[in-house]
Amino acid sequence: MTDANDLLTLLQRPLEPTFLPKNDGKTVLDVPDEFLTDRYRPIGAELQSRFSNDAEQRIPIRQVTTPDLSFANGIDRRGAFSLFVPKHRDAAAALINLFLQQPDVQTLMSVATYCRDRLNPVLFQYSLAVAVQHREDTKNVNIPSIVSLFPDQFVDPAVFPKLREEGSVVQQENRMVIDIPPNYTASDREDEQRMAYFREDIGVNMHHWHWHLVYPGDGPDAVVRKDRRGELFFYMHSQLIARYNMDRFCAKLKKVRHLTNYREPIVEAYFPKMIRSSNNRSYPARAANVMLQDVDRIDNGTIVSVNDLERWRDRIHEAIDQGFVLDTSGNRIPLDEQRGIDILGDVLEASSLTPNRQLYGSLHNMGHNVIAYIHDPDYRYLEDYGVMGDVTTAMRDPIFYRWHGMIDGIFRRHKDLLTPYNAQQLGNPGVTVNSVGVQLSRPNTPANVLLTFWQRSQVDLAAGLDFGPQGNVFASFTHLQHAPFSFRVEVNNESDAVRKGTLRIWLAPKVDERGTPLTFREQRLYFVEMDTSTVTLNPGMNTIVRRSDQSSVTIPYERTFRAIGTKSTPTDAGALAQFRFCGCGWPQHMLVPKGSPEGVQFDLFAMVSDFEQDSVAQELDPNAPCDDAHSFCGLRDKKYPDRRAMGYPFDRRTEDTVRTLDDFVTPNTNMKTATIQVKFNNTVIART
Repeated sequence: MTDANDLLTLLQRPLEPTFLPKNDGKTVLDVPDEFLTDRYRPIGAELQSRFSNDAEQRIPIRQVTTPDLSFANGIDRRGAFSLFVPKHRDAAAALINLFLQQPDVQTLMSVATYCRDRLNPVLFQYSLAVAVQHREDTKNVNIPSIVSLFPDQFVDPAVFPKLREEGSVVQQENRMVIDIPPNYTASDREDEQRMAYFREDIGVNMHHWHWHLVYPGDGPDAVVRKDRRGELFFYMHSQLIARYNMDRFCAKLKKVRHLTNYREPIVEAYFPKMIRSSNNRSYPARAANVMLQDVDRIDNGTIVSVNDLERWRDRIHEAIDQGFVLDTSGNRIPLDEQRGIDILGDVLEASSLTPNRQLYGSLHNMGHNVIAYIHDPDYRYLEDYGVMGDVTTAMRDPIFYRWHGMIDGIFRRHKDLLTPYNAQQLGNPGVTVNSVGVQLSRPNTPANVLLTFWQRSQVDLAAGLDFGPQGNVFASFTHLQHAPFSFRVEVNNESDAVRKGTLRIWLAPKVDERGTPLTFREQRLYFVEMDTSTVTLNPGMNTIVRRSDQSSVTIPYERTFRAIGTKSTPTDAGALAQFRFCGCGWPQHMLVPKGSPEGVQFDLFAMVSDFEQDSVAQELDPNAPCDDAHSFCGLRDKKYPDRRAMGYPFDRRTEDTVRTLDDFVTPNTNMKTATIQVKFNNTVIART
């Protein structure tokens, strides 16, 4: 019988033929001659014997009826693949469907083996990863980190020759770690380069990729139609923008200027310095002050005009102002308090759940395309898309935050039409939050001060180095990190009975880049969720301590950067459980804003809301793996575990009388704030 984990061998070294050894040369797939491509079929027997002599494990591939792959015609095996291109999305949906339809793991293994050497590797990897996550018999297979499969989409290509040299010349035990230099895309003369540590962070970009893997926009309905999917699209991206702006203030940069005028030059340039391994061509750059242009790409059928974007945006604005969208039959679907934001998310992203694509178009996706093809909109120069054309690379570009700021502004237009929360929706009678604060885990450290610094970590890139050396090849990279800390909240339950509540902890900047205090109306948009948890309150005073690594937003380093291959999978049952579903989640090392050497002050906010109004009726397994990053990623195969609107209590406008955070908090005993400080130490500490 084929083990479901054998599917992971098909993800390694995506451009190498399937018959080459996998798992550091220890595993060989016995591929039927009929499955070999035309290039290798005449010499199949010689190839199979040459590459299988040292194998410790052999995986027999069963002969099956070969599938029709005509849906992928025109997508070059060594070309670029993008989920923003409709033709590519359709092909991915068809391939996911093909993989889901296979009756058992063994048949899936055979069909996937046949497909692997005939399809674009990114199309294949994405579709197989989505199918594996959504099949009952494979959903516990650990999808490896994409940085280990496609390092070219995350890493300065200057390191690849060094990695191959080290791996080819030096024995495994003597290999050195190759360093990836930080901030290699621009000099300090470019102000936006102050944010490169955020935009080009490997973990941040992998979070964006993995979120879209868990929440694909197209495919079989059972895969796309997840609880509150559209709302989660809004919330996750909205939090990205809030976090980015918070760090911009720390860097003395203005908030992101939304890309609302599609006819003005884009002042920000971006030169990505990256090469696609599939065709060895560089990701195209964008010079400063370039204009958006109509796109007509004969290579993949993408046709969209700037006028289309403006028309779709205006129709969505009109729908929000009227309070309803129209489906294809002309029926009104109300944009109410419960479902409105969810429907808008489907409309704006234009997932397959959108109620009327003909009317409201595909604003989010096609906007990505218009920006991604800005350098060659009509394929005149045979150039592929820029970094904005791919979910793995889009967040590197400053324009991503301007585009998504505009998208977030459309969502906020709807939110601002909703009635402000009343006292009953915000309050929790009988519960008083007396204090909230943070404390570093080290002894004898001052309260309410957090520390950030640079950390150097390692990642194994061998599984993505096609035709490279066997064994591990490590690269080191530098990223932001914070010292471990805990949230500490004192809560008084004034009743005589044990009560449950939901503890919500948020962080927001006090001032903008100039040090000017933010009004509550401004500040409300920059609150970032730090942690949400269910708490049990005994009668009287309760002290609740939540460690920073327990955050409901983040996943630990080991899951963000998990490797591929036999040695990387934990054998301990508990560790293996933690390794599952879930590369989805914000990276733990980016939980805290950077701060500054002199310290930046923030408002820390805590509230305990009424569990009766929060809870969702469903069976929950407290030991279920990977339920720890549910704020951005939901729960697997379950409803989102919080009945409140995502972003509550800051997602709606307040009455005009609420001018400061204190004005918001004072009437509600179940809320409390504190001022904390984040200090940045410009030193590099190696990960132990």
